[in-house]
Amino acid sequence: MIELNENELQAESWNDLQNYLFDVYESDKDRYRSKYAYRGISDKNYGLETSIQRIGRIPSEVENHLIRNFQKYSPINTLVDDYNNIWNWISLGQHHGLPTRFLDWTFSPNVALHFMTDDINTFKKDGAIWIVDFVEIKNHLPKDLQNKLRDQKTLSFTSAELKKYIGNTIREIEAYEKTHGDALLFFEPPSIDDRIVNQFAMFSFMLNPDVDKKGWLETHKHLYKRIIIPADLKWEIRDKLDQSNITERIIYPGLDGISKWLGRWYREKDDSKKWKIK
Repeated sequence: MIELNENELQAESWNDLQNYLFDVYESDKDRYRSKYAYRGISDKNYGLETSIQRIGRIPSEVENHLIRNFQKYSPINTLVDDYNNIWNWISLGQHHGLPTRFLDWTFSPNVALHFMTDDINTFKKDGAIWIVDFVEIKNHLPKDLQNKLRDQKTLSFTSAELKKYIGNTIREIEAYEKTHGDALLFFEPPSIDDRIVNQFAMFSFMLNPDVDKKGWLETHKHLYKRIIIPADLKWEIRDKLDQSNITERIIYPGLDGISKWLGRWYREKDDSKKWKIK
């Protein structure tokens, strides 16, 4: 692994990458358990913007309208564990492509590598893996939230806990942020379907949806690392993930995932060898 600066490293090989990503031994517990959240991006130049920050509107001005209309137009049998929990609705919207304040992460380094390599059209660009210490982040939460996690001896929140401790409407969340200050939070979404389970998913969000997570992390440099993945490593990583059964067929259970996996599997690697329409 090549150290580029205080927070960035560059992988030199598959083995180099795996050794670094899984170097999580906890000597006090004698266990190999990670305290990190991972996010894979296909282009190293991408930041940590949320989907609601990418639609060209001020997130705080449109978030309530997006959620309200998503609830209004969703079928009556929509799969939500608690219909009266706004965090479940935002999780469901994130799951189905609604612009939200949430950002997807995973507990699994190899799932992050999958998302870094799932778009073959970006294989000529360097990718990256973001690694964030979500255990240490709890020490930067408002004191009342720190105390809740400490009392429950847990590391992240559930949607029910967010509803109870922060609020159940956008206005209540805004009021909490104004009183307690902004923070970056991680929580485990409800198991809406097998996709969330198989992706070993977790979400992050800022109490203020307008704030840039990357900018926040850069003021707390001890909380994150970023690994640059050279473009010429992507095919090897992709093939070895396939051999490890980390594929669209698993990540997106069902016909959509099977179709996406087969389309990628049978695609020609070398552009010069692609069949051309005569």
